[in-house]
Amino acid sequence: MKFSEFKYEQPDLKQAQQSVNACIEKIKNAKSYEEAREAFIEFDDINKHLQTLAIICNTRFTINTQDEYYKTQNDFWDENSPLMQEMTVSFEREVLKSPYLKQLEEEFKKPYFLMAENNLKTFSKEVMDDLVQENQLSSQYASLIASAQIEFEGKKYTLAQLTPMTQSVDRSTRKKASEAFWNWFREHEEEFDDIFDKMVKVRTTIAKKLGYASFTELAYVRMNRLDYNQVMVEGYRKQILHSVVPFVHRLALAQQKRLGLDHMYYYDWSLSFKDGNANPKGSAEEILEKGREMYHELSSETAEFIDMMLENELLDVLAKPGKSAGGYMEFIPEYKVPFIFSNFNGTFGDVDVLTHEAGHAFQGYQSRNIVPFSLVMPTYESCEIHSMSMEFLTWPYMDKFFGDKADRYRYNHLSSAVKFLPYGVLVDHFQHEVYNHPEMSKEERKALWKKLDEMYRPDMDYEENDFLARGVWWYCQGHIFQSPFYYIDYTLAQVCAFQFWKRQFIDHDPKTWKDYLKICQVGGTQSFLEIVETGGLVSPFKEGTLDTVIKAIDGYLSKIDDTKL
Repeated sequence: MKFSEFKYEQPDLKQAQQSVNACIEKIKNAKSYEEAREAFIEFDDINKHLQTLAIICNTRFTINTQDEYYKTQNDFWDENSPLMQEMTVSFEREVLKSPYLKQLEEEFKKPYFLMAENNLKTFSKEVMDDLVQENQLSSQYASLIASAQIEFEGKKYTLAQLTPMTQSVDRSTRKKASEAFWNWFREHEEEFDDIFDKMVKVRTTIAKKLGYASFTELAYVRMNRLDYNQVMVEGYRKQILHSVVPFVHRLALAQQKRLGLDHMYYYDWSLSFKDGNANPKGSAEEILEKGREMYHELSSETAEFIDMMLENELLDVLAKPGKSAGGYMEFIPEYKVPFIFSNFNGTFGDVDVLTHEAGHAFQGYQSRNIVPFSLVMPTYESCEIHSMSMEFLTWPYMDKFFGDKADRYRYNHLSSAVKFLPYGVLVDHFQHEVYNHPEMSKEERKALWKKLDEMYRPDMDYEENDFLARGVWWYCQGHIFQSPFYYIDYTLAQVCAFQFWKRQFIDHDPKTWKDYLKICQVGGTQSFLEIVETGGLVSPFKEGTLDTVIKAIDGYLSKIDDTKL
């Protein structure tokens, strides 16, 4: 069935509440494991149906934020998702009290019940109105970003559509396009500041009402970080500072030399090669068709997956006015299929989407039959292992997209992935400081970003842009607004993905694909560090892990004459 045929209607939440109450009574009064199990499955089916409707609505809204019907429906979910959360928590509270809990854990796996405990710690009726406000602010940010219409050289562009010009080989075009991009944020500075200020305040209020010292503590529980904590994350950030930042400095000097520049400014970083980045050849349709070929050659599992995705039109990839920014994958539980959303713009990022988001989607498809459905996908940092590793495991097929520039793409892909690590921990460090000091003024937050940016990205020079020099880069980082603390996850997963890269292309380990497939199939039935072990990987938190992967990457890149790519 095609995505356009998926049925959407606003649910009757009163009816849903009655059905959930019946499940609560059933599990409370269960006289046998069979009865408790039946109530558990019934609740999962109700929840699955509601989540399916919410996801279809959100997906259609992000495809066209101007669609009045889905705009109204999106408001409905913003207002009512806390009610759904309350229903879930009410049922899970009874599950955790059940005399059949041990048997349920054996059949439906421990992480579900650990996350159920966390759900109880992140919700109470007292915070429902605050959660509605948090949702509304998130939608406000999404709509503001999607509304961007930027005048550049006589045409209007969205933020995504302007990106290719910011990577132009002509330096003055690159600079002007970057200035146009950031000037739009300058024009809306007050709005971004206000939205974020309200977000910090409401999230802090939620945390205090729930008994936490700060939103930071609550965020770790919300994120279901089952086997690592703030102390481990802080130690990991220090490792990045020690092992990765100096390496990125060397990569920046090499880039400056390739570009033939005396000095690099913020608008130069997006161009890796003097005569242009490796960009894919062909239209969006041709890129998708090459993607089909690639996944057919990679494995029988990926072949079946990509055919299903394309035949059911489960991808919306073209950038267009009114469409939300960025890219994501959603799993639609009742239909047991993933959906990929993106904004193709003719840059190498289009191929990254086809590998990254397809990595998420492939994992969801491999785990689609797991019950309860909330364990189809693991926690965020584990999800990103699948996506980032797929980016590397598809390396042998990059010639299809880039022709004689495939080596250029691979070099840039690997070096950019390393350059990303300090930025990823910068975003994380910023949020820890912001939420540990919610009383900070808007200007103090900008000063904080500026200070941390200088620490993690010392080569980034904003001298020619007084707006960026004040510390506002984070306005464009949607996660900071919409998914607080969801960012260090990318870097943890990146370190795991580097290990798959090393096994495949340096060690030539024949078990690499098999281990990758294994972690896709376990879904969320294991925690992050358990998944790392299942994949034959080493924890990114372990002293020396970063040094090992950086050494391998350094060795690989140093053998390449980047001036001849």
